[in-house]
Amino acid sequence: MSVPALIRPLIRPFAEFFRREAAGGIVLLASAALALLLANTSWGPARYFPAVWNEHLRIALGSVVLDESLLHWINDGLMTVFFLIVGLEIKREVLEGELSSLRQAALPVAGALGGMVLPALLYALFNHGTATADGWGIPMATDIAFALAVLQLLGPRVPLGLKVFLTALAIVDDLGAVLVIAGFYTQELHLDYLYLALGTWAVLLALNWLGARSLVLYLPLGLVLWYFMLESGIHATLAGVLLAVAIPSRTPHSRPALLDLIDTRLRLLTHEVHGADADPRTISEELEELSAAISSPAQKLEERLHSLVAFGIVPLFAFANTSLQLDGGVFRELNSPLALGIAAGLLLGKPLGIVGLSWVVVRLGWATLPPGVSWRQLWGAGVLGGIGFTMSLFVTLLALGEHSAGEAVAKLAILLTSLLAGTLGYWLLRSSPGDNQ
Repeated sequence: MSVPALIRPLIRPFAEFFRREAAGGIVLLASAALALLLANTSWGPARYFPAVWNEHLRIALGSVVLDESLLHWINDGLMTVFFLIVGLEIKREVLEGELSSLRQAALPVAGALGGMVLPALLYALFNHGTATADGWGIPMATDIAFALAVLQLLGPRVPLGLKVFLTALAIVDDLGAVLVIAGFYTQELHLDYLYLALGTWAVLLALNWLGARSLVLYLPLGLVLWYFMLESGIHATLAGVLLAVAIPSRTPHSRPALLDLIDTRLRLLTHEVHGADADPRTISEELEELSAAISSPAQKLEERLHSLVAFGIVPLFAFANTSLQLDGGVFRELNSPLALGIAAGLLLGKPLGIVGLSWVVVRLGWATLPPGVSWRQLWGAGVLGGIGFTMSLFVTLLALGEHSAGEAVAKLAILLTSLLAGTLGYWLLRSSPGDNQ
């Protein structure tokens, strides 16, 4: 067994990120399709399917009583874990990933900014002066799970640099979506609870500063933070992002000490591998222990939650929020300003904004294209950026309100446009020359 084979478990989380996100996108699509099928079937129990999400679940803990519909528990509760993962990914990329230096970050940040601003402007152009004008945030964010699922279908035809660019871009515009939700989609503020939330966050930051590294300290306080955010009027899911900021992301060792530790352990393992009694399971367990020893609390939490979010929470969110009962009236509304604004934002605004501002920063010499990536492939990635889905559905609920007249139309427009963007992006990348790898 070679040394590269031995260190594979140490880099496995990064390698599995793309596979998990891609597989999660397929599960997400299947969940949405199944929800649409059940919501529009009149046979047996399926007839009552959409009404299930209006059933209430009551939780009481002393004087604290929460009585919300199942849909609210999913959208305001479980999706907080999704935003926690988003926050951890943003933090990782800023501290040590593609966004850790100005030179590295210039291209994905520029692409993300263009891919947020132009879709919002196109939506506003279609909806100016209408009752749905507040929905300009709907076409702003890219669904990274769906986008990477399309890239995964293309296999080695897509350079790794393009996958990294699209991932970094999606993380930046997730950050943009978080800021938009916090700044523009807060209906009413209760300052007493907001101060309690900020105080709780200050305690979490102090724990980090004092060197506390146990997740047992952070997660219960994160739950308290979520409750105060819920009561404050700011969307409760943003507690996940604030918690991610507070959780330590540095390893417990300095860089030289970390390299020395890895080198020493690998030397011992290499020696054991050549022994006659080498047990592959023991070697694997040793590497897992080494990985855990050098990982930060943020890394450990992200690793543990990623599968739960990708294969559980986000598909459940899609399943609950795409339970649309489709009829002729909904389809006729696809020519409304709301639907046309969403379609124009995702299908036109996203690729034009992403590629346009990327071209500007490259021409100015502030950034370069990733190795092996052509402009045609960047156009393909820009079109894939038009897959809005998860975050677009989420912003729809905030901007238009649940059970509003435009909710079903917006959701259908998001589903159809995201499917079209995925298909066009796949075709564009599939037809790109394969020698740019």
